[in-house]
Amino acid sequence: MTARQKKKLTRFILVLLILCGMAAGSWMFFQWLNYRKAKFTRYPEFGIAIPTTYAIHGIDVSRYQHMIAWEEVKAMKVEDIQLGFAFIKATEGIGNTDPQFKRNWKKARANDIIRGAYHFFIPSKDGKLQAENFIDKVELEPGDLPPVLDIEQLNGTSPAQLKKELIEWLTVVENYYGVKPVIYTNVDFYKRNLGSDFDSYPLWVAHYYQEQQPRINRGWAFWQHNDAGNVNGITSKVDFNVFSGDSVEFRNLLIK
Repeated sequence: MTARQKKKLTRFILVLLILCGMAAGSWMFFQWLNYRKAKFTRYPEFGIAIPTTYAIHGIDVSRYQHMIAWEEVKAMKVEDIQLGFAFIKATEGIGNTDPQFKRNWKKARANDIIRGAYHFFIPSKDGKLQAENFIDKVELEPGDLPPVLDIEQLNGTSPAQLKKELIEWLTVVENYYGVKPVIYTNVDFYKRNLGSDFDSYPLWVAHYYQEQQPRINRGWAFWQHNDAGNVNGITSKVDFNVFSGDSVEFRNLLIK
């Protein structure tokens, strides 16, 4: 390489470093603006009907809630209702991770909100590899909720193939963490595609705008009752959930 070529290469590397620095600075500034917006997002009420017969309330979040000011989530209280837990999206499919997971996972615990991690399942992909993706990204600690498998669609597979891949994921994850995972789905999907084959697993069931409970003929642990709530510190709409039992039953469900 000639002296002239070396000089050009040095100049190119310098320009590249400057551009990378500018990009990183812009990203950090954008993140700061998002956090500042979240920090000052306040609502007088949750904005939805809350089933008040349940004592333990929570939310679930993903990248669609953007950057969350978790200290504001924790502090919000409307009459006797305060949010005590949050399910946080961790992974999807074989190789995807929610871009907000690491921050949400850390900040939820730092603000004394019971946290749980969930995996969005893609039935057309290998269940074992999806389980390994989740395990690689999620370290569960005492006081966390059990791992959650989110299944909402067939993705062109048959119910039989779906069940096969689900069992793979559930088995690998249960063996790794030593706790039975929770299954999340909606009432209709459970009835059509899962049924009694998965009745031994704790259920987190989605059934919106019901007054007292979801319409499903099996026991459930969590009920996602609304998808359009307001929460301080979050700039977009949020899913709301309740736990079916009391505080003792809730503590017994947590990772030991």
